Amino acid sequence: MNKITNNPFHLRDKIILVTGASSGIGREVAIQCAKAGARLVISGRDAARLEETLGLLAGSDHRAIAADLTDQQQLHALVEQTGTIDGVVHGAGVHGVMPIRLVTDTFLNYVMAINFNAPVLLTQRLLYQKKLRDGSSILFVSSLAAHTGTIGVGPYSASKAALIGLARCLALEVAKRGIRVNTLSPGLVDTPLLEHNQIMLNEKASMYPLGIGRPEDVAYAAIYFLADASRKVTGSVFNLDGGIPFT
Repeated sequence: MNKITNNPFHLRDKIILVTGASSGIGREVAIQCAKAGARLVISGRDAARLEETLGLLAGSDHRAIAADLTDQQQLHALVEQTGTIDGVVHGAGVHGVMPIRLVTDTFLNYVMAINFNAPVLLTQRLLYQKKLRDGSSILFVSSLAAHTGTIGVGPYSASKAALIGLARCLALEVAKRGIRVNTLSPGLVDTPLLEHNQIMLNEKASMYPLGIGRPEDVAYAAIYFLADASRKVTGSVFNLDGGIPFT
């Protein structure tokens, strides 16, 4: 038997949708999934940067579909254009940093719309339209902030914690079709969003025994949850915490 097809960690012949693929974690997830043999449908709001990601993917037959997932028409159009898939990684998100005493209704709605509403409603549409094959994988990207208390990140923490609660319920609802639903909770990851604050990154790095994460660390974990190797894993939350004590 071919060594590749006998490897439960490969993604060969799988079609994977990755949102937020125009940069950061989403881009790296797409890159590594392509290396693992998947065909990618990548989405993001920035069409130009999405095309850059497309050019970085190994293999062929990948597609890029620009879409703002807070716009229901664009979300529905993405689902229609995506076709039938074997997995989805919800990588799109915003930081949403603001002390609670300064939080406004507008800001809170903005954070929740992108970090929670969009991935949930995209998943709903994929299921409703029967775009997810039996045995497929749904992967939400949460954050270690959902498990810890950190000054100034209340709206972000809340939106990411909401994903965990939703995923656990959804895992039970779709188990009869063999569909798995899991959540990744990365700690601090060195992405372009943090490039402007290198001093903060250096300070935080000392808190992580294994150092702060890289986008590829999240991507490798995503591959496990998308692959057949995790076929009996669902409703779980996987912390990529670098060993940081938080309990």
